[in-house]
Amino acid sequence: MKKIFAIVLALVAFAAFAVTGMAEGVMTYADYAAAEMDTEVVIETYVQAHQSWWDNKVTVYTQDQDGAYFLYELACSEEDAAKLVPGTKIKVTGYKGQWAGEVEVMDGTFEFVEGGDTFIAEALDVTELLGTEELINHQNKFVSFKGLTLEGVEYKNGEPGDDIYLTVSYNGQSYSFCVEVYLTGPDTDVYKAVAELQAGDVVNVEGFLYWYEGVNTHVTSIAKAE
Repeated sequence: MKKIFAIVLALVAFAAFAVTGMAEGVMTYADYAAAEMDTEVVIETYVQAHQSWWDNKVTVYTQDQDGAYFLYELACSEEDAAKLVPGTKIKVTGYKGQWAGEVEVMDGTFEFVEGGDTFIAEALDVTELLGTEELINHQNKFVSFKGLTLEGVEYKNGEPGDDIYLTVSYNGQSYSFCVEVYLTGPDTDVYKAVAELQAGDVVNVEGFLYWYEGVNTHVTSIAKAE
């Protein structure tokens, strides 16, 4: 009887591992969200995009089926940065931090999960959450906004070539979005599209729900609403 019971326990443990797909010591998104600031975190997540590699560091936007993570200046070789294509599964060890309202993983290292599955997030429409306390619960996810009014465009340093700051409005409230040049540079479609827009245009936007003293989406596409 004891032997049968041991076998049953082993099967249950194996089944639990198969369902979660989580390696030992790896946090779920709920674990990560509940972790205190400045504590070490270990996560497995999927690359959605990354900023330009520089000085053996790269900043990465990642997401899984439950939530999203902003990996700030992850230690990374230039060779490995080229392998961080959308959908790639990685295991990250770092420290949970916060800056100007943005929750991120700092001082991180990573390894590729060999044989791991892939995941690319679809944009979550959060238009109706603008101006609500619920919006921040989707921080760092790939999201969309529909029917925003473009109020103004400002180039950092006054001319194209650096970040672009967009002011958009919805239901009478204004919000600041950003075309982050290290993510979507001057040669990208979104950077070029902004130059064709004018104040008063109604636009649809996609991007990563970054935070800087409030919502500050890093825009990856923008187009006039039909």
